[in-house]
Amino acid sequence: MGMTDVLIVGAGPTGLVLACDLARRGAAVRVVDRSPAPPRTSRAKGPNPRSLEILDDLGVAEEVLAAGSDPLPMLKYRDRRPVAEADPWADSAPSPDARYGRGWLIAQWRLEGILRDRLAGYGVRVEPGREVVGLAQGRDGGDGGDGGHVDVTYADGPAGRARYVVGCDGAHSSVRKLLGITFEGTTAEDQVMVCGDVDLADGALDRTRWHQWFDEDGAVMLCPIPGTRTGWWFQAGPERDGRGRPLAPTADGFRRLLAHHTALPGRALTRAELLSTYRVNVRMADRFRAGRVLLAGDAAHVHAIAGGLGMNTGIQDAFNLGWKLGLVLAGHADAELLDTYEEERLPVAARTLDLTSERLRATLEAIRRPGGGLDAAITPDTTGLGVGYRWSSLAAGGPAPGAEQPGPRAGDRAPDAPCADAATGERTRLHRVFAGPRTTVLGFGPGSAAVLRETADAYGGDAGVRVCRVYAAHEDRAGAEPGAVVDDAGHAAAAYGTGASGDTGAGTVVVVRPDHHVGVLAPADDARSVREYLRRLHGTGRSAERSPGMVDAVR
Repeated sequence: MGMTDVLIVGAGPTGLVLACDLARRGAAVRVVDRSPAPPRTSRAKGPNPRSLEILDDLGVAEEVLAAGSDPLPMLKYRDRRPVAEADPWADSAPSPDARYGRGWLIAQWRLEGILRDRLAGYGVRVEPGREVVGLAQGRDGGDGGDGGHVDVTYADGPAGRARYVVGCDGAHSSVRKLLGITFEGTTAEDQVMVCGDVDLADGALDRTRWHQWFDEDGAVMLCPIPGTRTGWWFQAGPERDGRGRPLAPTADGFRRLLAHHTALPGRALTRAELLSTYRVNVRMADRFRAGRVLLAGDAAHVHAIAGGLGMNTGIQDAFNLGWKLGLVLAGHADAELLDTYEEERLPVAARTLDLTSERLRATLEAIRRPGGGLDAAITPDTTGLGVGYRWSSLAAGGPAPGAEQPGPRAGDRAPDAPCADAATGERTRLHRVFAGPRTTVLGFGPGSAAVLRETADAYGGDAGVRVCRVYAAHEDRAGAEPGAVVDDAGHAAAAYGTGASGDTGAGTVVVVRPDHHVGVLAPADDARSVREYLRRLHGTGRSAERSPGMVDAVR
């Protein structure tokens, strides 16, 4: 049987982002999903600002923006009358260090379609109707030594074999169950919502608003689905039977809820599909890795819907894991690098569980009063831009604790900044420099030239490292290397806290991981920190085996 590098189980946003990231690195990837056709689900209403940066790195952000819309102001009703309007995104705007100031509204199935198309561009297609029923790890005990593998059994069809398996197969993950990993937490049987995609009669409601009716005895929320003329996301408190138990969602039930809470007649709802019941589940796997099998997204953690962090946390899991698997598969990094996936993402998942539960509590509190609504769930925490990994073993060095200084610390998200290409003068941004499956070494100030040269000599070409000299506006850039940029407005120096390093000549070096997090931030004369960090991720450089399959993102 042929060996796949990575078998991804589950073709939702988490699995597709991981597959795209691995495929562009030249890894042999298979994606299987138990559904016979791409699942049409509508729970997630779109990527947050951090996920948009990841989609941008993968080369699909423009398509995602074109297929969706800005998040909408919320119009809130009580007793069928509008009582308040709120736009939780009114004050969020792009800034030099973050191109996306707010999330984006797009149907999850549209986003998945865009990612499947990108994946097909690498020659990889999702295999539907393939259910994994058995996993057996090969003889190396899963410690990642050469020759190890996982044998995979399917409900039907021939077995398969992969060097690694990643379960991205949702809250009811078969992969997690096959590993025997516990999914500790609670399900609130009384916190229930019914959801679906519905069509309303043309002109029934203003499509520039997210309408929210919160009454003493229940609620209905209707948000227009971008890219449709009459499609809406419907969410509501369920109908209940005589004993107070929630009833399953039906089209007629939705019509009754609509007529009861809103001024619209039930017949205004002309179609209802993708009906589902959502219960507040707060659960987390006790580990994200068992040998050569890993968990990501809802398979690893589920939490309250408040703040819209479910899909986003999964996308960010995938982006953390993809480059690590890529470097291990290429033989540059030891398999221990995969331990940093759980080390970094498990605490983020735990914090997200707390954050979303708190936002849910705040929202349930808010909607008791006329004018309260889902805006109570939106806080700066929900952008994803503040998530970092300062505790990680991959966050090397940096200032002594307590030494407060401007700019990011090791482990933090690496800020963006507008700048100009030193050779052509064309506008670009640091995140554009970081894009594609490589580690980036930024050099600020003349003193950084030696480290950049040494890095380029050791890792230039296809070894997965690029160097970029960031020139201050006043610096002489005669003989600038290709790829150098000019920080003409000083935004990069401000974002990285390097000050006017061009004046002192000392300079700063920043190693940025492929997932846009700072690995090392060091004075330019500390070449050793840079060397040791790159060796851990990329081996010894030129003597390391080249990865012939490195495919850069198609732009």
